Amino acid sequence: MSGALGVLSRLVPAGFEAEFELMSRFSLQDLVSIIDARAASGGATSYTRKLLDKGPEHCAKKFGEEAVETVIAAVGASRDHLIAESADVLFHLLVLLKSRGVRLEEVEATLQSRTGMSGLEEKAARKRD
Repeated sequence: MSGALGVLSRLVPAGFEAEFELMSRFSLQDLVSIIDARAASGGATSYTRKLLDKGPEHCAKKFGEEAVETVIAAVGASRDHLIAESADVLFHLLVLLKSRGVRLEEVEATLQSRTGMSGLEEKAARKRD
C-alpha cells in the first residue's frame, strides 16, 4: 500500500490487516455519493444527470436493460463480462432509486429486517401480507 493507506496500515495492530483492507474498499455508499454529486451537476457533462432528467420511467428501462444483460452474461462463459454487467446493473439500480427519491439506507433497512428469519420464512410471510 502507498500514500495515506500505507501510513494507516502501519498503525493497524497486527492481525487486523484483513479487516483494515475491507474497510478501505469501494462501497455502494461511495457510488451513491458519486451519483448524488453527478446528479447535482450540469446535464451536458453527466450521464447520470441525463438519465435522471429523462425521469423514473427511463431510469427503470435502463435498469431493466442492464438486468437482462447481466442475466445473459451470467449464463455465458465470461466471468469478466458478468462482473462488468453486474457493475452496470448496480449503478443503474442506484440511479433508479434516486429518480424515485428512495435512499440506499431504506433498502438496506428492509434487507436488515429480513435477516431475522430464514429466506423461506421471510418469503412465506410476504405472501400472507
